[in-house]
Amino acid sequence: MYRHLSLPLLRRHRRYLSYAASALPRVPPYSPRPPPPPPPPQVHPTLLPGHRSRHPTDPLSTAYDDPSSLLRDDPISICSALWVDSFRDPSATASSLTPLLRRLELWVVAYQKAYADETGSYLPKSSVPSSALHSLLALRNAVLDGRFRWGVRLDVLLRSPRDTTDPATLSKRKLRALLTSAQPPPFQDRVVQEVLLMILEPIFEARFSQKSFAFRPGRNAHTVIRTIRRSFAGYLWYIKGDLSTILDGLPTGLIINALIRDVRDKKVVDLIKSALTTPVITGRPVDKEAAKKKKKKRKYQKKRVLAEDEPKPDPYWLQTFFGFAPEEAEKQPNWGHCGALSPLLANVCLDELDKWMEGKIKEFYRPSKSDVIWTGDDVEQGNTSWPEFVPTSGPDKTRKMDYVRYGGHFLIGVRGPRADAAVLRKQLIEFCDQRYQLKHDNESLPIEHITKGIMFLDHVLCRRVVYPTLRYTATGGKIISEKGVGTLLSVTASLKQCIKQFRKLEFLKGDRDPDPQPCFRMFHATQAHTNAQMNKFLQTMAEWYRYADNRKKVVNFCSYIIRGSLAKLYAAKYKLRSRAKVYKIGSRNLSRPLKDKKGQSPEYQNLLRMGLLDSIDGLHYTRMSLVPEADYTPFPSGWRPDHEKFLLEYIRLLDPKTLEEQRCCLREEGLITPQDYVSLLVWNYKKNSLMLPPLGESNSYKVKEELLGSVSNETKDGMGDDEASVDALQAAHM
Repeated sequence: MYRHLSLPLLRRHRRYLSYAASALPRVPPYSPRPPPPPPPPQVHPTLLPGHRSRHPTDPLSTAYDDPSSLLRDDPISICSALWVDSFRDPSATASSLTPLLRRLELWVVAYQKAYADETGSYLPKSSVPSSALHSLLALRNAVLDGRFRWGVRLDVLLRSPRDTTDPATLSKRKLRALLTSAQPPPFQDRVVQEVLLMILEPIFEARFSQKSFAFRPGRNAHTVIRTIRRSFAGYLWYIKGDLSTILDGLPTGLIINALIRDVRDKKVVDLIKSALTTPVITGRPVDKEAAKKKKKKRKYQKKRVLAEDEPKPDPYWLQTFFGFAPEEAEKQPNWGHCGALSPLLANVCLDELDKWMEGKIKEFYRPSKSDVIWTGDDVEQGNTSWPEFVPTSGPDKTRKMDYVRYGGHFLIGVRGPRADAAVLRKQLIEFCDQRYQLKHDNESLPIEHITKGIMFLDHVLCRRVVYPTLRYTATGGKIISEKGVGTLLSVTASLKQCIKQFRKLEFLKGDRDPDPQPCFRMFHATQAHTNAQMNKFLQTMAEWYRYADNRKKVVNFCSYIIRGSLAKLYAAKYKLRSRAKVYKIGSRNLSRPLKDKKGQSPEYQNLLRMGLLDSIDGLHYTRMSLVPEADYTPFPSGWRPDHEKFLLEYIRLLDPKTLEEQRCCLREEGLITPQDYVSLLVWNYKKNSLMLPPLGESNSYKVKEELLGSVSNETKDGMGDDEASVDALQAAHM
């Protein structure tokens, strides 16, 4: 067999065979062995002592089953039932949440949410691949068995749909960087967080105070502003506090103690506790000088080409959108590996402050009959004709206080002497020290009068005098007499804060006389794209200042700054020298093209008609008359989000007492329900084979009399009066 091989190849082949033979394990010489013992008799598992039969949906028994067979119920109905049960009895302690963790339907919904956050597109349930279902089943079993670990980066059970790397193929340097540097949270961690959020959110939403508005569904900063406009009109002293350090993190013991007051499921509590205590890899501290040098070295490297389905970056619009968020809404809690669960846990901890303040509000309330507003025993009662009326204060006036919280920032309004506000501040400092271990003093919790203006959520609360009668001179226009009715609570947008945000975004420079600056980050974008992005920005500003009294003024100022900034940009881009030249060619709202000079190209309208150009939208709100008015829609008393209203109404309709009350009301009013009327029709047709005339609004008594009369006449001969009345009543209740 070696004849066709050359001599060097033959030697190499023999050397390899000898090496392979030496590498094989040594086998001892053959010796006869006794036969193996017979296997023990097989016993059915149910006959073994201590056997526990498992449920078909038990994770340990379904490890090798088809996961799609476990998707039996609708996950929306499961979540809806949890919300209804939580709002039906808010004070009940949640002690059995592990069965909800076993529901694979919730894990599929959590996977869909995490998939949408990761890829930006929604994945229908029918499109979830079978491999993902098996991974979800394995992840669920690991969570139930206690084998799940937060922050795992190598041996993950569920991979991200964008993650195509195989850890086995990575080099040691890449593995070391993966294990020691800061990385985004693993995809499987986000799925577990979404499952816990779906289970815990309805439980705590039914218990949370109506005074908190941040990190909760159906509530936002606008609801806070509308609540302040409606309920804080009569307060003269204000205490504004900042507890945003809590959003950076609290001791694990304080969080767990606040959690187990309402949740007593050990598996859920242990899972959250491990998420809080597992250390997060943050990497080494960044050396700024080394980073600058590294950046300079890689400055001229080839840029990455975006894929066709990958969204194109738009840094200017994103920065303007998030840069205008108020200070109270900028900070988002992120505790350990809790991720999306952190805002809920922050509200769980701060809910104790809300409940404590609600108790203080009831203690402080002292009504007075000589006051204009709040004269009754009802705390919510107020002056309905002037809901924003601010009356004077004194010893014989009503003493009252109110409180709202948005995230870590809260606002307390006090009507009464300043000494009462000082006492409340002292008690508040002691409460924060005992409960949250936060050290506050009088300077961090200042007491301010309404006349100085209180800044909250980029809006200033102040007083505005109402003059319904003003007399002017005939020629000069000067006021010669005025009569003030009273003062109203004014909620105005802070122009100073707006200028500060514009300066941060490099739109302008200067404080007293702001001068627009060109936004060179949009230099390479087309005129149509730039105008469209700035219109989005203006619409965001107009919506944010929707409930501000000076909405027209502030939005018009924003439009002026943006229009001047774009005019300077276009003047530099198209070499038009000045803004006046830009406005002359592009019109006041910059809707006409600037790059097409007269005589060198066809008309803009002809190119637009042929589809060779993009339509250019002009800037919005270039005149103050185009800015919408402030929204003064009355805010209802005891406002709740729509989903809570529907839940409470649904629970009330499910109550048998509600049905009985409705029936009693119908009997008292002499009305008849459609169901009873159909029953009467059927009964009359069976007895007499006759149809009744259509039932109107006022002839229900006539129908009843005709029915009872026809039944009694028919049964005179063979049936007594008592039996006829019994049959008629049975027909009415069919």
